[in-house]
Amino acid sequence: MLEHLHKSINEVLHEGGRPQIKSLTREMDLRRDIGLDSLELAVLTVKLEAELSIDVFADGLVATVGEVEDRLLGQ
Repeated sequence: MLEHLHKSINEVLHEGGRPQIKSLTREMDLRRDIGLDSLELAVLTVKLEAELSIDVFADGLVATVGEVEDRLLGQ
């Protein structure tokens, strides 16, 4: 799932004309470490929901890659 999330984040960054990230860890903060802004987080959410039918923000905010992955895995 982490690989899928990495690909999706890089697609969002690419669409925004920003450099892609080379690696992704569960501990990375979506805003601070990756630099996603609120619009990019919204785009990522829509992308993941369209691909996997899961709304990662349905139960509240997430801050880290690990939190997103946990929601995608139903944890």
